[in-house]
Amino acid sequence: LISTFILGSIMILGGVMHFFMTELYLPFLPLFLPREALIYLSGILEISLGIGVFIPRLRFYATFGILLMMLLFLPLHIIDIFKQNPAIGSHQLALIRLPLQFILIFWAWYIHKK
Repeated sequence: LISTFILGSIMILGGVMHFFMTELYLPFLPLFLPREALIYLSGILEISLGIGVFIPRLRFYATFGILLMMLLFLPLHIIDIFKQNPAIGSHQLALIRLPLQFILIFWAWYIHKK
């Protein structure tokens, strides 16, 4: 139960960061996309899914949504490792961030299956 609330909190905090630290996310997205709009939309989605984790009858759907979203974002983090100037700031941070993405995927799957 504690891990469920931690996951929901992480998602809400991550979503809020999309609004207050938008510039951190810009380098992850190609210039031809409406980057700021996508960052705000993904922030709204993360907050919504995080809140859904706290609501027992929505938890099944929220954790599945988190799982899908983390899988969708996975290629961005893989690509970042191979960039000369990773969006996350350094190759070391990019190498740390990738396993964290897999942890979030597994975590959402684990709670989803409960």
